[in-house]
Amino acid sequence: MTTTITPPDELDKPFPLSGTQIRQYATDGYIKLPSVLNREVIAVYEPQISGKVIELGTQHLPLAERDTYGKAFLQVENLWRHSRVVEDFVRSTRLARIAAELLQVRAVRLYHDQALYKEASGGITPWHRDQYYWPLSTDKTITAWIPLQDTPAQMGPLTFAAGSHRSTHGRELRISDDSEQALADFVASTGYRVDDAPYSLGDLSFHAGWTAHRAGPNTTPTARRVMTIIYMDADIRITEPDNEWREADWHNWLSDEPVGGRPEGPLNPVLYDCASAGSNELRT
Repeated sequence: MTTTITPPDELDKPFPLSGTQIRQYATDGYIKLPSVLNREVIAVYEPQISGKVIELGTQHLPLAERDTYGKAFLQVENLWRHSRVVEDFVRSTRLARIAAELLQVRAVRLYHDQALYKEASGGITPWHRDQYYWPLSTDKTITAWIPLQDTPAQMGPLTFAAGSHRSTHGRELRISDDSEQALADFVASTGYRVDDAPYSLGDLSFHAGWTAHRAGPNTTPTARRVMTIIYMDADIRITEPDNEWREADWHNWLSDEPVGGRPEGPLNPVLYDCASAGSNELRT
């Protein structure tokens, strides 16, 4: 039986961003926004997302038998393809419009979604840069990180190195113990401001594809439940994959669309277009 609900109006109502916030994102490579979603909206979608994580998850090894990446979180991608309810959440024009305005592009399309559930006693998420994995032609990419509960320091909130998106150091590293050490040393030596502040329920962050980030361990007895949505400029192009992970992403998340073309296949719908929304204004 397919579960359906009437999406709350808030998912499609604009969230006002100021020019200052847009400039802050450009400077820091990330921004945390308070109270983007109300508690009632999250209460509707959290059980549906969590249910799909349980249903679709493939990690069955005990924590003690996993490597660092495996201890970091349970990762389930493209939940929107398996649930009409989750699809409504992922297609939120409220969130997609924020992404487009922060990127300063006319429209954004979906790269993919992924749930990242850090289990009780789950380990660190090593320092890394997401776009290492993405065969895309520009840095016009952005991830919405959406906690589904209050996320105090003990749960491992996302931690950013402000301004690190402008550096090329460590862009060749996949997420691993090596990236944790190398980028930790780099962040310390360069003096980037590190933001590891907790999130209240309803707070979201958005970060650029090349922004260095990590998360601490979850030392609480409760799973840290997070949904993420990755957006890209609707005019971005697919590039020739130059590592095995980009090759996998091309097949898995870009529908094998041709190199050099836009990712216009069924997995990558446009989620917000300022022209169709009645606004052509890009604010700076």
